[in-house]
Amino acid sequence: MTSRGWILFAAMCVIWGIPYLLIKVAVEDVSPSMLVLARTSIAALLLLPIAALRDEVRPVLRRWRVVAVFAAIEIALPWVLLGWAETRISSSLTALLITATPLVGTAIAVAPGGNERLTVERAAGLALGVVGVASIVGLGLEGASVPAMVAVGVVAVCYAVGPAMIPRWMADLPSLGIIAVSLGLAAVAYVPITAVSGVGETPSAAAVGSILALAIVCTAVAFLLFFALIREIGPARATVITYVNPAVAAVLGIAVLGEAFTLGMGVGFVLVLAGSVFATRSGHARDAAASPILEAAPSER
Repeated sequence: MTSRGWILFAAMCVIWGIPYLLIKVAVEDVSPSMLVLARTSIAALLLLPIAALRDEVRPVLRRWRVVAVFAAIEIALPWVLLGWAETRISSSLTALLITATPLVGTAIAVAPGGNERLTVERAAGLALGVVGVASIVGLGLEGASVPAMVAVGVVAVCYAVGPAMIPRWMADLPSLGIIAVSLGLAAVAYVPITAVSGVGETPSAAAVGSILALAIVCTAVAFLLFFALIREIGPARATVITYVNPAVAAVLGIAVLGEAFTLGMGVGFVLVLAGSVFATRSGHARDAAASPILEAAPSER
């Protein structure tokens, strides 16, 4: 890998590891729906002009219905669920639970009607991953919110299902256009949702900073850097960042917010990562399962 590739790789490992911390800080003041509205609006305002200059918006708008479904599954629903969940559980636990996404993607790929076959190695990987998730949620987490953990599980499913839409219905569409339009559609959808659900309290300086960082750095800049990373090292190696992001998130949650880290969480994280490696070792399930939006470009997500 080139020096530029390593720099981009390291940047993405960190940039997509910090959203969980920022979400946790933001939802202390603003409502989850308000956070989604602010994040998608700012990011869309930054990315749509760039996509338009590249003439990547018009072809996406011609297929706006399927893009709207993608936006709902990959952005609108999971982002509000993450915000809601982090009002009840720690950012580090949330991030570790998201590591199950590749396992969900593999399970979808090998299910009846899927495009992959279930091998012994994949079956072992899925079983190992399930044990890992059970360890994360079942050891030393007395009092943790079960509904919040279920919500994070739904997020993992969304992050696995969304990418599968790209090769099936949008493989010929430009990646930046898909992301920019999806963010714009999500922002429009959350205007009435936030009006009904409320915006929360007056945000503190920390909350405002977190929202801006989420929108500008972790969304707009992140996607531009990620597409550059894909061009530099290819989609398969780029998806490895999804195994590093939760570790970064857990470290930040512990170091910055003083969150607890149990033995079960540590053991479970290792088991889930090992299971994901075995379950996604061959075939494109690995490339199609990682999140957030690792398949957004024609050859990734």
